[in-house]
Amino acid sequence: ISLAHRGILFLDELPQFSPRVLEHLREPLQDKMLTISRSGAKLTFPASFLLVAAMNPCPCGFFSTGVRPCSCPESALLRYRNRISGPLLDRIDLHVEVPHIDYLELLGKDGAENSRCVRERVCRARTLRARRATEAPILDAGAHELLAKAGRKLSLSTRAIRRVGAVAATIADLAGSARVKSAYVAEALQYRPRIGDEG
Repeated sequence: ISLAHRGILFLDELPQFSPRVLEHLREPLQDKMLTISRSGAKLTFPASFLLVAAMNPCPCGFFSTGVRPCSCPESALLRYRNRISGPLLDRIDLHVEVPHIDYLELLGKDGAENSRCVRERVCRARTLRARRATEAPILDAGAHELLAKAGRKLSLSTRAIRRVGAVAATIADLAGSARVKSAYVAEALQYRPRIGDEG
């Protein structure tokens, strides 16, 4: 974790890691540092990193893919998903399901935004964010209402509500908007986890 400081920590097959190991991610994801206590000694390591994790939809890898039927019993599916705790999921801002894409369909994809355009858009968004670094994002009335309603309906924790607001503010920055609109909150809510405690 500390070796990934100021970089990216990529964990493939996330549920295959020991739940005890995964729980140790909670502190650095929140505090950007990792403290280890051993035999009366205490060491703190820097750990400000971007976590990218990947997992299959189930142990066999075919649940809801449409490629072939899932062969996992319900108990195995629940066990697999429950290896990642709700509090850890709560600290991961973006949860994206990647659908199966046929190879020929992938070859036919065109018109995608190139890396240079993406970089320019991200640089503009970072400049916007830097300008208002000390200010809270400005949510319009609709955005406030949607966030409050989603918090109640989805039983979101205070941390989760703040993170949804932060993601919505980033979406607003990428769109070049000075205000966070309800559409940006709606998009941010789509990135909430669909497994574990929030279902």
